[in-house]
Amino acid sequence: MTSDASPAAEIGFADFLKVDIRVGLVTDAQINEEARKPAIKLWVDFGPEIGSRKTSAQLTRHYTPEGLIGRKVLAVVNFPKKQIGKFMSEILVLGVPDEEGEVVLLEPDHTILDQVPVGGRMY
Repeated sequence: MTSDASPAAEIGFADFLKVDIRVGLVTDAQINEEARKPAIKLWVDFGPEIGSRKTSAQLTRHYTPEGLIGRKVLAVVNFPKKQIGKFMSEILVLGVPDEEGEVVLLEPDHTILDQVPVGGRMY
């Protein structure tokens, strides 16, 4: 299934700058057994300025907890916290849908991944 959503309303550059998207390193990942839909709890390190934050994401179709540890991901770090079952999500890890609507994570270019610092802000 492909996304057929219409484009979002136009925003100004100042609005875009309000969304703080950073590179983080997954330091721990576990199946979220309390989630209604299959999900994985992630702990992501964004470096000393932001620290470690956690989230729950529906990633089980393409990812395992073991395969996520050590991976760099992109996440919104300035959304309000959100309760997911008994788990408090503090960030939104970013992804796009595959052909079946399952989440595929966004990450820095794998050919220069080592050159992308944890905590780096997207621009």
